[in-house]
Amino acid sequence: MKKYLIVGLGNIGSNYVNTRHNIGFNILDSFAENTTAEFSSQKYGKLCNVKIKENKVFLLKPDTFMNLSGKAIYYYMNYYKIPIENILVISDDLHLEFGIIKFKKKGSHGGHNGHKSIMSSLSTSIYCRLKFGISKNFNSGQQIKYVLSKWTENEKTELEELLKKCCKIIYSYMELGPDKTMNNFN
Repeated sequence: MKKYLIVGLGNIGSNYVNTRHNIGFNILDSFAENTTAEFSSQKYGKLCNVKIKENKVFLLKPDTFMNLSGKAIYYYMNYYKIPIENILVISDDLHLEFGIIKFKKKGSHGGHNGHKSIMSSLSTSIYCRLKFGISKNFNSGQQIKYVLSKWTENEKTELEELLKKCCKIIYSYMELGPDKTMNNFN
């Protein structure tokens, strides 16, 4: 039996619901809907655990806000003794066009404060990530406003299918591993 920690990045609070920066929470919610699991408030976030095949899977939505996401991941990684290769972090990515989804085994933070925090807390940039493209449709100096804005009507119509694709990628990661997942979905 393997243990996995699947983390969706976002910010807590009603004013952040359904914003671009919270796509990690949305993807994790969509994934959990396909199981019998329910999130409950725990230390540093909302957590649920499910059994998928022979694997024990912990789903985490940190409530530490984006800039301190690494604190929650570090805590649960150590608490449940989950190896770094069994951690998947789901986040938005400004550098990808809307709807482009990439799976990676490592990388830089790319200016994303959640990944900066994770790299600092874990002392490595080698962990799996699922990046959801949100585009760069903002004027200079408007990045924060843009990532915290709601989806457009056109984007909303595509989200359901994109969320399903993300769930397939998460299952693939656990069943086939990161290399085959990258080959099949990137």
